Amino acid sequence: MENQKVKKVFRSRISVLLLGFLLAVFILCTILMIKQMIISGLCIIVGILLFIVFLFNGIRYVISGDKLFVKIFRIIPIWSVNISNIVSVERSYSFLASPAASIKRLLLYATEKAKFPVMMISPVREQEFIKELKAVNPYIYVHVPVKEGKWRVQDWDI
Repeated sequence: MENQKVKKVFRSRISVLLLGFLLAVFILCTILMIKQMIISGLCIIVGILLFIVFLFNGIRYVISGDKLFVKIFRIIPIWSVNISNIVSVERSYSFLASPAASIKRLLLYATEKAKFPVMMISPVREQEFIKELKAVNPYIYVHVPVKEGKWRVQDWDI
């Protein structure tokens, strides 16, 4: 029997701040649509609802063998990199578009061999995620401070 690769799956962290912003826009668009019955308002509402469903259900980070995959809706791979090409992992709070449902993110830098040399992701169990990356490539430089305190609930910052 062929050797099966061990898979580790990490879902994306969901930011309360981002979700609150999307819900506020949703409510505002709904109020405007009810008052003026605009078709474009309906399109915006449907788009926001689809995006919220995507946030809650869509993004997964899969470590399989020596590769890291970013998948949407659990099956569609949108990005992958050899873990041996990852140079460093740092903390980021950037608002730039990325496959991450949170503002608290990890910024991955890969060598120039990689198709995408910089990527932002937001796994829920990020210390375990980093440990899995380092198990494959122990030379990854990690600069992700671990903050603890009584005001931090389940590793939430924002």
